Amino acid sequence: MLMHTDGPHDLRHHGDAEIRDTGALLIDLAVNVRANTPPQWLRECVGGSLASLAAYPDGRAARSAVAARHGLPPERVLLTAGSAEAFVLLARALPVRHPLVVHPQFTEPEAALRDAGHEVDRVLLREENGFRLDAAAVPESADLVVIGNPTNPTSVLHSAEEIASLARPGRLLVVDEAFMDAVPEETEALAGRTDVPGLVVLRSLTKTWGLAGLRIGYVMADPETITALERAQPLWPVSTPALAAAEACMGPAALKEADQAARLIAVERAHLLAGLAEFDEVRVVAEAEAPFVLIRVRKGAEVREQLRCLGFAVRRGDTFPGLGPGWLRIAVRDRVTTNRFLQALDQALAVVGD
Repeated sequence: MLMHTDGPHDLRHHGDAEIRDTGALLIDLAVNVRANTPPQWLRECVGGSLASLAAYPDGRAARSAVAARHGLPPERVLLTAGSAEAFVLLARALPVRHPLVVHPQFTEPEAALRDAGHEVDRVLLREENGFRLDAAAVPESADLVVIGNPTNPTSVLHSAEEIASLARPGRLLVVDEAFMDAVPEETEALAGRTDVPGLVVLRSLTKTWGLAGLRIGYVMADPETITALERAQPLWPVSTPALAAAEACMGPAALKEADQAARLIAVERAHLLAGLAEFDEVRVVAEAEAPFVLIRVRKGAEVREQLRCLGFAVRRGDTFPGLGPGWLRIAVRDRVTTNRFLQALDQALAVVGD
């Protein structure tokens, strides 16, 4: 469904708001950063970089490491201060006339486009279709299309080839793969592809490695697009510690660790989904492939508040275009935490009732 309105959604609301400045000690199921991260070896790597803070950052080694990890030349890679900076650069540095965002998905791309003065259209994917991509719903006139894969908050992993079918001459196809490294073997990834015209892929090191406070991500695109984005960046946009982390996370041992973490997440997600399936009051987006799941309950706002009273923070869903107050996003955690959450959800549903 195509929409031409900005709607009432708070595009600047993010999961960290669920736990920030609450005064309460809540178990965090609202933020999708992997628990118990960064690992000790990565902490030591970042800490070791502090000895060189007197020098200006030099991103060449990190850029080359990212490029090599994806089988690309360095001129097809741009390091950014997290994917949020990348969305701002895309909105401000490129000649875009008709941007379109496929929702429900991470809202920062649309917010950045609107802040840059663009009118943004939306394609809303439908619950009855499992929030799966309908490429035919994207109008030919769109010259920038943004989609997440796997998508936040639905946890749906779209087919790489169906996403690639959105490519057109004169169109930028922006794919946010911030959670792709949480998918075992990164099936359906487009990162590293050079055969899709206009393809722009964004990655983040925030989620798997627990680096939200460090701000490090990267863009992969054709050299002309990378050059245009780089010209819009300030000097030295990525700090020396962030560059050290980026280089370290591209190594073979780190990639193996990330894949092992992705496989563990898949096991723990299956346990969470099985527990949620026991509730008649809960509707689940079942084809989940990311480190979170999306559910729908009656009186979702009341259920969320009851969960807070019971010590759990979950992400409200009504700030995502295409969703309403009944939707809640739940991060995948270890089995003990999940079991405690399921007990709390049972209590919350009983209190809210019909």
